[in-house]
Amino acid sequence: MSEGDEPVRPFLRVVRGEPDAAELAALTVVLASAGGGGEDEPDPTPPSGWARRVDLVRGPVHPGPGGWRASARPR
Repeated sequence: MSEGDEPVRPFLRVVRGEPDAAELAALTVVLASAGGGGEDEPDPTPPSGWARRVDLVRGPVHPGPGGWRASARPR
């Protein structure tokens, strides 16, 4: 250890009992997976109106009065 380095605290500390290596490994895996990743979380901001893919799919165009107007009108 050099000057200014703080001692590293252990990730887990056994308070009672004597677990073997397999038990500690299982506990570490469970705690690591329960912590979450951050990468898998969805983006909190909704997509803008320009990025919505549902608007790219046009519905059927029905012939009749005003049909051409209704074909470009947002639903």
